[in-house]
Amino acid sequence: MTETWILISLGGIVLLLLMSAFFSGSETALTAVSRARMLQLEKEGRMAANRVTRLTEDRERLIGGILLGNNLVNILASAIATAVFLQIFGEHGVVYATLVMTALVLIFAEVLPKTYALSNPDRFALAVSWPILQFVRVFAPVVSAVQAIVRFALRLIGARVEGPVLSSHEELRGHIDLHHQEGGVIKDDRDMLGGVLDLHELTVDDVMVHRKNIAMIDASLPVSKIVAAALNSPHTRLPLYLDDAENIVGVLHARDLARALLKASGDATAIDLEKVKREPWFVPETTELLDQLNAFREKREHFALAVDEYGALMGLVTLEDILEEIVGEIEDEHDIVVDGVRMEADGVWLVDGHTPIRDVNRALDWDLPDEEAVTMAGLVIHESQTIPDIGQVFSFFGARFEIVERLRNQIVRLRVQELPDED
Repeated sequence: MTETWILISLGGIVLLLLMSAFFSGSETALTAVSRARMLQLEKEGRMAANRVTRLTEDRERLIGGILLGNNLVNILASAIATAVFLQIFGEHGVVYATLVMTALVLIFAEVLPKTYALSNPDRFALAVSWPILQFVRVFAPVVSAVQAIVRFALRLIGARVEGPVLSSHEELRGHIDLHHQEGGVIKDDRDMLGGVLDLHELTVDDVMVHRKNIAMIDASLPVSKIVAAALNSPHTRLPLYLDDAENIVGVLHARDLARALLKASGDATAIDLEKVKREPWFVPETTELLDQLNAFREKREHFALAVDEYGALMGLVTLEDILEEIVGEIEDEHDIVVDGVRMEADGVWLVDGHTPIRDVNRALDWDLPDEEAVTMAGLVIHESQTIPDIGQVFSFFGARFEIVERLRNQIVRLRVQELPDED
């Protein structure tokens, strides 16, 4: 009778270890599974993918249910093993049972199933979705009670337990950076995906052409000079101002001008600019880029003038400016290429002061902050709290900045290089 009981007990231990391996592997697979992949499989009609999605929607309940089952079978297996070893080895059986069960649980019920689940998370999750879903449903009241106790205990020590730690955009950005570090995403793709996410955080004033750099045409000039200036410009859309650069009276489109010139048989003086020019479109400089992109699409426009809260002209933004935040610099055959970042020596760069910080970060794969300033000159002025002189050197954010050229109060050019990491 004793031998039969021992054999039955050993069989029970093996069964419980298999169940422990099942719970351990399920926990790893269901927490590592790709929800995007499951959503795609669900659209293809895979019922198992639907079950996985339902399970992962409430991760706290899922983990609670799996841990409940895992601990239950592990403790039961250890208790049976202790009884068996006490029967065989007497009072030393407790020590033997502890050593043997620790080794068996660690190898066969933890490391082995979790290693396989990490290697095949989607396949494993699909396979265990039905039994895990049923188990979580059956033990839902127990899991809810455990969750309530845990939350109450965490509140007692002042821990935050509600809401996600990261927003969905931050989580996506973290995944992109992780895959880039692991070599799964190249730098250009990382920058492009990051640019899409940044549209929620950037505003028009982050990408607009500053009013100081806008190419305009004085509407009071003779029509022939206006036509010549427009056709000789590298830009297809040019604001027209009257008397004062702040007084924008219209926008001249090169295509409209070419059509009018064709109708006038090449006689520029016969063109009526009032009929050719378009109404200017003014937008707040604080408009989010994603909203501005949608506005461009709705109005079927590519060009807008940015104004501040007082209505003063601050700059202009185009559809191309927004797209460049995603795909990088776009240059056509008519662009005047301004290379704002040039290598001077190994690891040393000459940067134009008006170059956006985001462009420098993309070009050099740096991480300079752009919350308080848009351009490199603005960053130096903000951090130094002064208008620096030529030759002054500053070090912050892991980089060295040397003022190379200055025009009045404007930093025209500076020399930058990354500082070596210090232990």
